[in-house]
Amino acid sequence: MAITAQMVKELREKTDAPMMDCKKALEASNGDMSAAVDWLRTRGVAKAEKKAGREMAEGRVESYIHSNAKVGVLLEMHCETDFASRNESFGTVMKDICMHIAAADPAPIALDEKSIPKEMLEREYSIYEGQAKESGKPEQFWPKIIEGRMDKFKKSVALLEQPFVKNPDLKIKDLVTDLIAKLGENISVARFCKFRIGE
Repeated sequence: MAITAQMVKELREKTDAPMMDCKKALEASNGDMSAAVDWLRTRGVAKAEKKAGREMAEGRVESYIHSNAKVGVLLEMHCETDFASRNESFGTVMKDICMHIAAADPAPIALDEKSIPKEMLEREYSIYEGQAKESGKPEQFWPKIIEGRMDKFKKSVALLEQPFVKNPDLKIKDLVTDLIAKLGENISVARFCKFRIGE
């Protein structure tokens, strides 16, 4: 299938990827727009993995205050250069993540699964263990039941694993990966804090 300039333009508007990458994606997917988006995202993950070890000495802090002035979020993200931290796309992703943190239910309590406090994991484990015992299922199935519930719990409260509130098809870590692919730098969410009146 012939790839037209209009198709390349449409894919660029959808993804913000460079023109040449959009053309390659459309050629690789035989003009299928949806497959081309997937192709670009897969390449973005590969690029992100290559950059993962590079030092991040720059970054910025972004804030979000909800319209009712009762919820606020502070977010710190790191990158390699000041140029990237001042880029409009960097700021947009930070604002999106801040807004997600303010709106997400359940609210994120840790950056990733490894950062969830040990005492919280122990408390959840004992709850799920009690539920497994009360389930009436044979004892040999309990560890699998507990493991499944623990895995679900960890993913539900780890920020990077949460589905993005504005587009549940993407996780928060996907927003970061796509930004890495776009800016060509190692980028990471460093920390966040959510404030709510009365909490």
